Amino acid sequence: MATTKKDLIDRIAQSTGETRAVAREVVQQFLQEITAELAQGNRIEFRDFGVFESKLTPPRMAQNPKTLAKIEVPAKRRAVFKPSRRIKERLNGSRTRSNV
Repeated sequence: MATTKKDLIDRIAQSTGETRAVAREVVQQFLQEITAELAQGNRIEFRDFGVFESKLTPPRMAQNPKTLAKIEVPAKRRAVFKPSRRIKERLNGSRTRSNV
């Protein structure tokens, strides 16, 4: 099951005691800031969570499967997330060093 932004807003509002409107505004502003930083080519690091960065995909030649015509795909930037070691360990059921 997928968790939506609305679900996260509801959880944050409930755990902080703030209204949904305040929680929604904070979450939306947070996401806009991440997007703006990535658009400027900046790397965003969150300790014990991970790193967001933009990577350049080089131009390449592709092929239309219907017509078999060659198509040039231009270079583009894409967002990449690299999870922290702590997240990887939690996903795989391992304990972190601080819990040992």
